[in-house]
Amino acid sequence: MDASLSRALVRLTQEGDLSSLQSLIHSLGEESVIDQHFGRSGDTLLHYAARHGHLHVLQYLHELGVPLEVCNNDYKRPLHEAACMERLDCVRFLLLRGARVDSLKKADWTPLMMSCTRRTLPVIQELLAHGADVSLKNKDGWSSFHIACREGSAAAVRLLLQHEESAWTSESKTGRTPLHTAALHGREDVVELLLDRCAYRPDQADSCGVTPFMDALRNGHLSVARRLLEKHKACPTAVDRLGARPVHQVAVTGQNDALEFLVKELRVDVNERATALQLSALHYAAKEGHSSTIRTLEELGADLHAQDAKGRTALHMASIGQHAEAVSVLLELGLNNCPDSSGTTPQQLAIKPAVIQAFQSRH
Repeated sequence: MDASLSRALVRLTQEGDLSSLQSLIHSLGEESVIDQHFGRSGDTLLHYAARHGHLHVLQYLHELGVPLEVCNNDYKRPLHEAACMERLDCVRFLLLRGARVDSLKKADWTPLMMSCTRRTLPVIQELLAHGADVSLKNKDGWSSFHIACREGSAAAVRLLLQHEESAWTSESKTGRTPLHTAALHGREDVVELLLDRCAYRPDQADSCGVTPFMDALRNGHLSVARRLLEKHKACPTAVDRLGARPVHQVAVTGQNDALEFLVKELRVDVNERATALQLSALHYAAKEGHSSTIRTLEELGADLHAQDAKGRTALHMASIGQHAEAVSVLLELGLNNCPDSSGTTPQQLAIKPAVIQAFQSRH
């Protein structure tokens, strides 16, 4: 088909101009559009109509003979499009005409999962009323319940629990629970609901040993972390599989308020070591180049001259990461160019001109 005609068909469908679309299709012949896919995505006109919510166009194309289960290049059906874009009328029409409620697109996403990326309850309700399976998982092991918890709609989470009371027990392929997901994204209302309604174990860890409390803190969600402490008795010194504790994890992500919360309010040892390499929070902050976190740690009483199992100081770590500002801050705070146990000095690790300059400027 001529490219200009293809563009015209797509445009008219997207605009919902049924009269003009009918005229164009009539002139081309109905057979020319029934199996026609457009663009890089391979969408059909039915996909475009469902995505833009033009029910009258959807009805016309269906009557014309365009299959309801037609797939684009990502195996998306029109129902996926309608569910994702919150097109309730189109969702209802497709389901009543026999579209499969649990059809899978690429990465094994169902229409229900797509609808849970939004917050429109009527679409979720419609899919559930037609038998959508809450327990199905995508390729990463995420269920619709995980996705709803990530998006933060307590109403959607409550609806899914009412439909399937065991939905909360779902875990991803890495052992992450919906509580991990809600905590990670700072969804306080959802966390509150999950703690009230579900029987998660305190400090239930994923395959990396990460707890919901760790997820909340390292992403700066202090109110969620407090809730997990108060209602779930989370442990502020739990250890992940690498031996890192929350104080190390928040240093990695540069969450200064979380550091102060742990050290000042929870009395966590700022100089606690992690892993077989005996890294401190200061080592982690320096390696990531978080200059403000280095200063915060110094104010909280961090041992600036602490060495890891290889005799490296935070200055070594800042040099390894090629973080010029962090190097400057550590030199300003009094660290010197002492070698590690292999005889390597921090300055010898400097490669970038700015890092080299940071050392030279202190001499």
